[in-house]
Amino acid sequence: MLNEKWIKSSRSNAGGSCVEARTDRGVQVQIRDTQNRERGSLVFPASEWRALLTDIDSL
Repeated sequence: MLNEKWIKSSRSNAGGSCVEARTDRGVQVQIRDTQNRERGSLVFPASEWRALLTDIDSL
């Protein structure tokens, strides 16, 4: 079960270009665009999401 609370990215800017995420105890991560919530979300295994963030952080 995914957490009901969406968390906005700390890197979101004041102009509204925001990404929100929520997780289900570290198994899956669900991501959506704050400005287009009605368009749904993407779901990733948490391990893949962590790998992506690690790769981005190393740039």
